[in-house]
Amino acid sequence: MSKLNKDTLFLIFEELEDDSKSLFSSLMVNKLWCETVVPILWRNPWCYHGINYNNKNYLFSIIAFHLSDDIKEFLIRQGIQLPSISSKTLSFNYLSFCRSINIDIINEIISIGSSLAYNQFLLQQEFYKLFMKKCPELKYLDIKSINHQIFYFPEANVRLESLCELECDTSIDFSYFYGLARICQCIQRLIIFNIDPRDNYGIVKLIEVQKNLKYFEWHDNFDHIGYFTNDPYKEVLLELEKKANTLNHLKIFFQYVDDFEHTLLQEILTKLHKLKTLISDFSIFGEQEVKMLVFNDLEILNINYITLNEASSIIENSGGHLKKVLLKFYDHYNFDNDFDENSLIYIRKVYKNCPLIEYLSLTFPPSKIHFNEFENLLKNCQNLKSLLLITSNFYVHETEEKILENGEEILNALIRSAPTNLKEIRFFNDFKFSLKALEDFLECWKGCALTILTSDIVYEGESYKKLINKYKNDGVIKDFRCESTTNIEKYGL
Repeated sequence: MSKLNKDTLFLIFEELEDDSKSLFSSLMVNKLWCETVVPILWRNPWCYHGINYNNKNYLFSIIAFHLSDDIKEFLIRQGIQLPSISSKTLSFNYLSFCRSINIDIINEIISIGSSLAYNQFLLQQEFYKLFMKKCPELKYLDIKSINHQIFYFPEANVRLESLCELECDTSIDFSYFYGLARICQCIQRLIIFNIDPRDNYGIVKLIEVQKNLKYFEWHDNFDHIGYFTNDPYKEVLLELEKKANTLNHLKIFFQYVDDFEHTLLQEILTKLHKLKTLISDFSIFGEQEVKMLVFNDLEILNINYITLNEASSIIENSGGHLKKVLLKFYDHYNFDNDFDENSLIYIRKVYKNCPLIEYLSLTFPPSKIHFNEFENLLKNCQNLKSLLLITSNFYVHETEEKILENGEEILNALIRSAPTNLKEIRFFNDFKFSLKALEDFLECWKGCALTILTSDIVYEGESYKKLINKYKNDGVIKDFRCESTTNIEKYGL
């Protein structure tokens, strides 16, 4: 029975893996809970954002404790301060649970031992050796800003050949990636921050040797493009094309795309037929190019600067599996005479082709026909959990009374037809609700803890605050925040 209880607890705590607060609280319940939680926490001890690692002496102490006595003596002779921990202090062999290394956080905590650059270099080296020796296998590695060729350490071949996820940046010399490519050929998730725009053929080689690459992210993050000598993305894109049979998650943000890369990227996207997630910027594409993109397995579409027509086309060509459509609409910033009709088409495409949709961005003008189609969408998309709503009338200057009337129309549609799963609504820009309309809406929402985000500071007024606090106390409102339009529109990013 005790084994069954521990197994059951383990399954429960695994579901809380990303909830550091609950896991740390669970450590204090009893010995059984502690023994069950510690291995989960130490799989990836670097990922708990609630911890201030700069002051986390315990983490430094636990890692340093595992160093051999002769290494400790050597480090102390160099003037490095190591904690004095008796052999009875540690209840677990913590590093035996660890499956990850995060270079940035290790670099932060070693400052506890010394502020001198050379001493920190020594500590880094000994810590990396220790992880290579003590961790049974490594699944996740974050090597941004690394200074040590860890693949030359003893046991590195055995530890790194099981690597599933790698996060890195292009400041690392290309030869470093050659070293990794020799060992790490089973990476499924590869995340690259491009901070040096010069060609890095080591990255290309690392992509090439992967046997089961499923998840790829590329983020440009540099100020100048003058370093480019060749097509900066050509070789990377061509290697990704070869992974079309395994790649299902693609997140790409390029800062510099010339005509060649534009054409190449569009051609390769048409071949990545197994994508389930597509996150990118479509400002470089035209509607005819987007119409050629067919993703029958697509579940997440998250695009910056896409037109309504382009979004409608991708949705129509998806296989009915879309769960998240999170878009930054180009039409909203570039007034188009066809906006009214295009937004109607978009709404209809969503409710006809996305029966599983959970997260959705919508933009439409405040007209009767658009309100009706919005309500049809609510009725047909019963899995909806979160909505970002953008409404604007580009051609008519509306009175304050009309804006309040439009707001009431939206709230009434939500009252009549919103699915029971809906838990978050983000109102962008032109939404205003009278005190009475908002109160009527919240009265009808009892039994659900709703999160509302708005960019209008009117709701920070005393009368609105009083009403909102009342429904917070009643459990109707989980959260009600006034955010910048930028934060509202970053929905899901």
